[in-house]
Amino acid sequence: MDKIVIVDEERKLARRLKEPEEQPQWYAMSATYCRELKAQAAMGEASIQCYVPMRYQLVQKGAVRRRMLLPVIHNLIFVYGLRSRIDEVKRKIEWLQYRTTVQGGKNVPIVVPAKQMADFRRVCESENEKVEVLLPGHVRLAKGTRVRIVGGEWNGVEGVFARLAGHRSRCVVVEIPMVASVATATISPDQIELIEE
Repeated sequence: MDKIVIVDEERKLARRLKEPEEQPQWYAMSATYCRELKAQAAMGEASIQCYVPMRYQLVQKGAVRRRMLLPVIHNLIFVYGLRSRIDEVKRKIEWLQYRTTVQGGKNVPIVVPAKQMADFRRVCESENEKVEVLLPGHVRLAKGTRVRIVGGEWNGVEGVFARLAGHRSRCVVVEIPMVASVATATISPDQIELIEE
């Protein structure tokens, strides 16, 4: 829908401004009561791309231990598409909600930049068992240095070079603010380059 803006009060002139064309984006969403996989299936049926961070974990059922692929953070799902299309599908799934942040006194859905999402996925989907997925608030990254990994499994991944509590060495943490973070296995300083701010 176009906006009409007054450009000259005295001569009573107005101009019609076209709304910018909607672009597909990644949104962080919550699927309550551990229904993230159910939400992923529903969005998949509507041809909307989704991502649920998952890792292999050992699960004990009775006397049997099995290695199973399970969601790392319950209730979390990332959805990629046009906001209008996501809203249309979301109306039928009342337990699926946007994760929000406050901007200008309003709750606004959290949008994840494409590069940040790609880096987060690359580290999460790694077979390296030393990768850790962290909830918001479990690591303070304010003082860390922004870096890019050069070479190896995570070549090109950008994040914060930090030392996690309980660890001797440093790693690179890819953070999606107020949603989640993922930490690589140990990275040596010769595998990183500083990102100029």
